Amino acid sequence: MGRIWTFGDNVDTDLLAPGVYMKGPIEELAAHCLEGLNPDFAASVRPGDIVVGGKNFGMGSSREQAAQALKTLGVAAVLARSFAGIFYRNAFNLGLPALVCDDASTLEDGALADLDLALGRLTVAETGVVVACDAAPPHLQAIVAAGGLIPYLEVKFKGAAA
Repeated sequence: MGRIWTFGDNVDTDLLAPGVYMKGPIEELAAHCLEGLNPDFAASVRPGDIVVGGKNFGMGSSREQAAQALKTLGVAAVLARSFAGIFYRNAFNLGLPALVCDDASTLEDGALADLDLALGRLTVAETGVVVACDAAPPHLQAIVAAGGLIPYLEVKFKGAAA
């Protein structure tokens, strides 16, 4: 169960991971995540919260720190109408689910919701409204369950070597 944080279309990687903080530790970068859209976001977001975007979420550069900042803040998942391809893959590689959700714009900022990653279904607690998203393919769900691509591959190759 987490709180929904809504953002619009074309949220770019510089808003997620401002370039001026790129040389510092990820915690410092994360402290400035999305401050250009919501100055209180990084200080107020809690583990398990869900970021909801519009079209083309994560557009811009290929910096993986954009997804890493959200993960560092404890964001459970990102839902959007569409994603920039490199952000989408970076998110899963870091263990952060990114689900395409055509009805993302119907979700209200601040509402509490429960996300069923396997089914691709978000249920709004107060109203019981269910919003369907595209479930992540099983191989991407396995990467998320392992904590990201590197831990997933470590386990996979360890088993293959035995």
